[in-house]
Amino acid sequence: MTGVAIVGAGMHRFGRTEGVSGRAQAVHAARAALADAGLTFQDMQFGFGGSHSAGDADTLVSELGLTGLPFINVANGCATGGSALISAQAAIASGAHDVGIVIGFDKHPRGAFDTDPADHGIGSWYGETGLMVTTQFFGMKIQRYLHEHDIDPAVLATIAEKAFRNGARNPMAWRRTALGAEEIAAAPMISHPLTQYMYCSPGEGAVALVLCRDDLARTYTDRPVFLRGAAFRSRRYGSFEVFSPWVALDRAASPTVEASRAVFEAAGVAPSDVDLAQVQDTESGAELMHMAETGLCSDGEQADLIRAGATEIDGRLPINTDGGCLANGEPIGASGLRQVHENVLQLRGDAGARQVPGAPQVGFTHVYGAPGISACTVLTR
Repeated sequence: MTGVAIVGAGMHRFGRTEGVSGRAQAVHAARAALADAGLTFQDMQFGFGGSHSAGDADTLVSELGLTGLPFINVANGCATGGSALISAQAAIASGAHDVGIVIGFDKHPRGAFDTDPADHGIGSWYGETGLMVTTQFFGMKIQRYLHEHDIDPAVLATIAEKAFRNGARNPMAWRRTALGAEEIAAAPMISHPLTQYMYCSPGEGAVALVLCRDDLARTYTDRPVFLRGAAFRSRRYGSFEVFSPWVALDRAASPTVEASRAVFEAAGVAPSDVDLAQVQDTESGAELMHMAETGLCSDGEQADLIRAGATEIDGRLPINTDGGCLANGEPIGASGLRQVHENVLQLRGDAGARQVPGAPQVGFTHVYGAPGISACTVLTR
């Protein structure tokens, strides 16, 4: 199998950009990634991309170039970007192609996501009882987790405080105002124990990455980042995930547990080797749970790590260094690629005011999407 490297990365800032379509944001990110790699769209042998609300990714060729390349649309909930990247990795690793592009973008309308239960194979009763409002699911799941592992709910505000502090250092972030833990905890309660500022919001943004065979990487850049592993998994029976219409008597691990184990095995590294991580933080409870589900720590250990500053930018295990979903918002098609983009910058030493010190060598990403899809990557210098 051929190794894979990332040689170009581009992004359109997240948030709200009035008068600019999601497709235009995607074209901006793609051109930035191509320029970063010193390539043109005519050099691309394939494309993968996805969007939930802003159109079909394959139509971007109208602006980028009518070159005839195969371009495949990917849709996998919040894991769309991660799934597109995994598809691109497979296209190169198999030997089918040498170089290609991945694009994730979205432009969601204001307000909460409006999803039809029928799209997920659930009866209308699920929406009529309010369960399609995912804030309730996240509230229920973190309540159970805090209780089972005897964790003080105050840690949720501390996690969100870190997110907004990191976002304030990130010129591409949506929320760039630091908020204190007390203000976050005192914000309106949405679904106990999660307050308004502990949730992310649907938004806009785009990310593009140029990938190639690892033996060609230094042809395009003197600072390639290597995609050592990528894996995704769906839920098993007994795993309690978004849009679950019931709770099984048997308990099974989240798909995140299996995806992270698979990617670490593929990359030949251990969770203890990770120098920085980007994990899904749809709300601050998700970051707490995903720290353990990905193997970065043990269940119940998170509070001590957070209190000790281990997850800060200058800590032992920096997490969500760009502010995560809380500060950036969540344009579904772009979220997973935003995480990879951040790790590329960090491993190159190009993250500016939020740069992790000590020349990090190993970066990990994890994205989670409804109704229970998890995608993980390991990147190295």
